[in-house]
Amino acid sequence: MTRVASLYLPQLPIERLRRVARPFAPPEPRPASLALEPPIDDDPGECSVPRGGGWRPGARWAHDATSNRAQISQQIAELPAHQRPPTRMLGRRSEAAEHPFKAMRSDDVGRSGASGAPPSDVSRRPTVLIERLGQRDLIFAACPVALSLGLVPGMAAAHARALVSDLEVRDAEPDADRAWLERLALHGALHWTPGASVDGPNGLWLDLTGTTHLFGGEQRFCQRLLRFLARLGITARVAIAGTPGAAHALARYGGKHIALIETGTEASALRALPTVALRLETSALAAAARFGLDRIDDLIRLPRGPLARRLGLATVRRLDQALGQISEPIVPVTPVEMPSVSRRLVEPIGTAESIAQVTADLIDDLMPILRERGLGARRLVLAAERVDSERQRLVIGTSRATRDAKHLKRMFVLKLERIEPGLGIEAMRLSVPHAEPLGSTAIGSLIVSEGAVPDLAPAVDQMVGRAGSAAVFRMAPRESDVPERAVRRADPLDVPAGWPSWKRPARLLARPERLSNVVALLPDHPPRRFTWRGMPYKVVAGDGPERIHGEWWRSERELWATRDYFRVEVEGGQRFWVFRRGDGIDAETGDLSWHLHGLFG
Repeated sequence: MTRVASLYLPQLPIERLRRVARPFAPPEPRPASLALEPPIDDDPGECSVPRGGGWRPGARWAHDATSNRAQISQQIAELPAHQRPPTRMLGRRSEAAEHPFKAMRSDDVGRSGASGAPPSDVSRRPTVLIERLGQRDLIFAACPVALSLGLVPGMAAAHARALVSDLEVRDAEPDADRAWLERLALHGALHWTPGASVDGPNGLWLDLTGTTHLFGGEQRFCQRLLRFLARLGITARVAIAGTPGAAHALARYGGKHIALIETGTEASALRALPTVALRLETSALAAAARFGLDRIDDLIRLPRGPLARRLGLATVRRLDQALGQISEPIVPVTPVEMPSVSRRLVEPIGTAESIAQVTADLIDDLMPILRERGLGARRLVLAAERVDSERQRLVIGTSRATRDAKHLKRMFVLKLERIEPGLGIEAMRLSVPHAEPLGSTAIGSLIVSEGAVPDLAPAVDQMVGRAGSAAVFRMAPRESDVPERAVRRADPLDVPAGWPSWKRPARLLARPERLSNVVALLPDHPPRRFTWRGMPYKVVAGDGPERIHGEWWRSERELWATRDYFRVEVEGGQRFWVFRRGDGIDAETGDLSWHLHGLFG
């Protein structure tokens, strides 16, 4: 007995975008064993860099030298709310801030299994997605709030903005929605049923014939499916019937989150549904409305001959498919198999030359498979099986997708010495667990021009093969103003963007080193003299200060922490990046110690 489930995701385009923008979960609480550790201090000893802390630029407090911060805070608190200065004039935040992390929804969302309501954290602001057709922007999808306000798909975006003033408008991404559905279908083929297929732009078909007993029955399977999608933040409805057409119609127009119809009762279940539930063509729907055929019951009672003359043969075929009189096959998705080749040897091998020869033959066998699929290898695994049933593995990675057989052979040659053949190797297998699409590329003219940019990927791969992946990297900016935390390691072939406009030293010390015998005029002048690593220096020019404040949202001890950075040039032409802890006025901002943090040039 055939059983087909239709999964309907009515708000997939909008909820997928909201899922992408959903904040992460809060960090785990610290174990009790670490509760007695001392808190992070802005002064860890000889160095002023707070461990685990950070810094942020800000403005100087406007107050006289005789006032302290407590008096100023009290004076501000005594003012009426409308007379208090804004935060941007104070230079630091003085009001309670919302926690930067948002709690995620619990996994118990939809625990009852019959709830397909939108997640609790969905914004109540009306949201629509638009797509451009010709010279017009039309609504592609609308959230439930927007639908309740009369904003429907197909409406002009300008008309929608005129009707709703606080409308949130985003661009539709139908290709990304289709890719998400395909990934969900692959997940279903691997975990639910082998017969999973994409059903239109917002649904799936699942062939559940002979599989629901593995989940405790159809009802429990539907509840489990809805709970899974609720954890992803996706609203869903599901219907199970004996035909794909009936399941499709009940999931979209049945009005229930879970609809289970016995095989053979599709006609009685579909009678009250509108004719659009049969997936008819636009011309057939217009003709049905003209003849007053509003429900499927009207189509069932008509003879097939007059129905075909009025609405077309396609309408009769859709109706018969929904009623089970004509079969409607479901073409399931097929998980892509990992590209791999193998060879079983006639006699065991154990020399480096023979292992290299078999590896080269495997690479030559693998290249046509990758070329046929339009893929390039990013990670390759070579497995050698010894006569004692023990396996030796070699793994190489490439910085860019490639099908260059010579390059891959050189990469494996660098690591073949790590294979221990023992009594001999009797079988070898080469697989590609990570591959990326790789099409044809233009190689340009055979004449080398001066402006040609060489391909660094082969050189980077060989350096990684010799020195390791941790030894080859490129620096990229990070969204932080603390100098020692404003950079991160990136892939060697990445092109970092977003570097700050202010100058930073070419070499940044791992930890700032404290200076001694410093002579400086407070509060805004660079040092005149200082001693670093036992050698005295005399400053001939200086620039600054660049004030950086502590990140108050990370630690309360960094609420008033302050650094003033200076670029100084000493006799002999050397240029240093130094800073002073504290603003030179309030003791709680720092102890006025000087440190060297980097070197220019």
